Amino acid sequence: MLKEAIHTGLGAAVLLKERVEAEIKKLEERGKLGKADAKEFLNSIESRGKEEEASFKAKLKETFEEIIKELNLATKDDIESLRKELK
Repeated sequence: MLKEAIHTGLGAAVLLKERVEAEIKKLEERGKLGKADAKEFLNSIESRGKEEEASFKAKLKETFEEIIKELNLATKDDIESLRKELK
């Protein structure tokens, strides 16, 4: 379920990017936006998107870590520690 939600979100982001690029191209063709301005705008949107993605991933990781802790589940590190103790 989570995997599907993530894929849906990524799909929506790609679709939005394509629509924004199409609209910018229309503005460019109408002469309302210069090529340099269009490129700068797209670059700034892409940069902001990457920042948001990194922030989302960090929050998602933090949420999973909290869930694992609340459920008292063993982590890989916990299991590795036990293996070392048993040797």
